[in-house]
Amino acid sequence: MAEVEKRRGSAPVPHEWTYAPAPESREIVSIHERYGLFVGGEWLEPTETYTTLSPASEEPLATVAQATPTEVRHAVAVAREAFADWSALPGSERAKYLFRIARILQERSREFAVLESLNGGKPIKESRDVDLPLAAAHFFYYAGWADKLEYAFPNRKPRPLGVAGQIIPWNFPLLMLAWKIAPALAAGNTVVLKPAETTPLTALLFCDVVRQAELPPGVVNIVTGDGSTGAALVDAPVDKIAFTGSTDVGKAILSRLAGSGKKLTLELGGKAANIVFDDAAIDQAVEGIVNGIYFNQGHVCCAGSRLFVQESVAEPVVDKLKRRMATLRVGDPLDKNTDVGAINSKAQLEKIEELVAAGRDEGAEIYQPPCRLPERGYWFAPTVFTKVAQSYRIAQEEIFGPVLSVLTFRTPDEAVEKANNTPYGLSAGVWTEKGSRILWMAERLRAGVVWANTYNRFDPASPFGGYKESGFGREGGLHGLAPYLDGNGGDA
Repeated sequence: MAEVEKRRGSAPVPHEWTYAPAPESREIVSIHERYGLFVGGEWLEPTETYTTLSPASEEPLATVAQATPTEVRHAVAVAREAFADWSALPGSERAKYLFRIARILQERSREFAVLESLNGGKPIKESRDVDLPLAAAHFFYYAGWADKLEYAFPNRKPRPLGVAGQIIPWNFPLLMLAWKIAPALAAGNTVVLKPAETTPLTALLFCDVVRQAELPPGVVNIVTGDGSTGAALVDAPVDKIAFTGSTDVGKAILSRLAGSGKKLTLELGGKAANIVFDDAAIDQAVEGIVNGIYFNQGHVCCAGSRLFVQESVAEPVVDKLKRRMATLRVGDPLDKNTDVGAINSKAQLEKIEELVAAGRDEGAEIYQPPCRLPERGYWFAPTVFTKVAQSYRIAQEEIFGPVLSVLTFRTPDEAVEKANNTPYGLSAGVWTEKGSRILWMAERLRAGVVWANTYNRFDPASPFGGYKESGFGREGGLHGLAPYLDGNGGDA
């Protein structure tokens, strides 16, 4: 017995854990060499094209249509023609189509997750465990509202607007598609949607879901292209524009639509404050900080890119944060062990590098954990800046990358004042054990969403949107239906 115990006691204890590669198979999804425009339930041959890449390897993935203004107007005309029959369907019938789409997304979730990571650069575990479940959940949720619009907006006569033009960003291509299309269809509208130039492939695969669900032709139309295609859609004879993207483009759209009578919702940039008080559970807060800024490489409009820590705990919080950052795995988006994937494009990588250089030049201290970045593709190591002043560019401008700025505060009033010192107002996080303090802070923070002792948590029943230069209007929840209904049904 003693000999056995002795042998047990001499077993080596590992000093570190290493992960063998665990790549997801690319064979799950078939990518066509060439994609046209999906209009009226058919694929139309485009007059112009461009090539979409994998940001992890710079490998060309497919040739994609570059829709011209004429082609965009044709798509809108087809959607207008389909609107009469679609809006006349009982809500219960429209709901059946939405339920079908939700179930098909669930059934094909692995296929979509692989394509999302391949074309966008995000880790497969995020595509698989966050984007796809939430996308399906939005279709399920709004399917439930489709036959209850008169209950949703009592004492009114809710009616659909007509044709909705929708423009989505590259950070959550399929999820943003679901956020836009699901409420529009539930309300009885038809849609012309333009995905981001760099991430069109999951939207194009969604066209096959539309076919599989037997959605009537012309109800959903997908046109791909760059910013000029988006501008053509804004100028086209649609009844509403829904845009998610940069604040500068949002301002341009707002100016362009002034006086046009078209409805508009904008979900734009952010510079969210993640606020940690001295009574917070520090280990839990550190996990929330990491999730808040390094999730999806920081390509999140509501990313917690400004960390405010109460002075008395600033040192231990930063020390623990740096140790946690050293465990993050940067690499192949299709590897199930990867925590931080590829930057979406060369242009975005250059923007991140420019702002990080500005942070260095202004005097902030930079920390990046040791990690080997792949030689090909667009990559940036997780980064944290300390000794940051409120006036620094890295504390004021949206970086949209895996870069965190750490600032300190002494009192709750100071935390609120510093957190609100930004042109944005999309989201915020509060970490404390006191419920009364959470409510006090949430009342004063000028942010559309405030998370308490968590971060980046979403639910289709919860509205999302911002204040100030983060846009206006809400997506998700009952509030997400209102912008797709006429004045009698949805202005409350």
